[in-house]
Amino acid sequence: MPLSNARELALAGPLGSLDAYISAVSQVPVLSQAEEAALARRLRDDTDLNAARDLVLSQLRFVVHIARGYMGYGLPLGDLIQEGNVGLMKAVKRFDPDMGVRLVSFAVHWIRAEIHEYVLRNWRLVKIATTKAQRKLFFNLRRAKTHLGWLSSAEREVIAKDLGVTAREVGEMEERLAGQDVTFDPVPDADDETTYAPAMYLMAEGSDPADAFEADDWRDQGADRLHAALEELDPRSREILEARWLSDKKTTLQVLARRHGVSAERIRQIEQNALKTLRAAV
Repeated sequence: MPLSNARELALAGPLGSLDAYISAVSQVPVLSQAEEAALARRLRDDTDLNAARDLVLSQLRFVVHIARGYMGYGLPLGDLIQEGNVGLMKAVKRFDPDMGVRLVSFAVHWIRAEIHEYVLRNWRLVKIATTKAQRKLFFNLRRAKTHLGWLSSAEREVIAKDLGVTAREVGEMEERLAGQDVTFDPVPDADDETTYAPAMYLMAEGSDPADAFEADDWRDQGADRLHAALEELDPRSREILEARWLSDKKTTLQVLARRHGVSAERIRQIEQNALKTLRAAV
């Protein structure tokens, strides 16, 4: 099939299924090294987007091949292919035909890098690999294991040596791979009364019985001390405090001044002295 016809078929829009897409890209002819170099020079020297498109289309079947190698992580093949295509386009943009390397050899790094990032972002709710060593272990450990059980100390040492990491890092990654995500607060199953949820085992803030008892005891003692301090005040001071602070409707200084036959400033002084006595007691 001519490249132009194959390009029209592959870019004709939604094909109805992933199988139809794979079938379409498999019909795009493979470019010779000379054709590939000519297209790459047109892209580099003239910014020819048609040349870039032809280069990408010629490698789409290779992206599908790489993406299939990552199906064991339980992620949709279509998404893996899409991420790989992003890596392919980045590779085409950076490809230099004068280096004497075929595009497929140059692009494999970019394709795998994008797929790796997608797998690490979506394989688990919690990111499982953050450092360079963890990323290396994540994609090589299952392939390096010779059986489905837990690795022995000797096997960990061998794998660690092969991958250039420590045996401890191998053990930690093995535990991470064996773990499963758990919904924080799942809806209980009607037939399962033993639904596990981390939310059931987290202590609410302020729920420590000792703290609650201490707070209640402090409030009770404070109330007792407050009542005792009020009893120690003279009747006028106690009446002023009750009128100013303990009644539903706060009485003004002027009203209290007229009631006791003194100035408003004197009422304020008596109030402040009584408050100091209460604070010292409480």
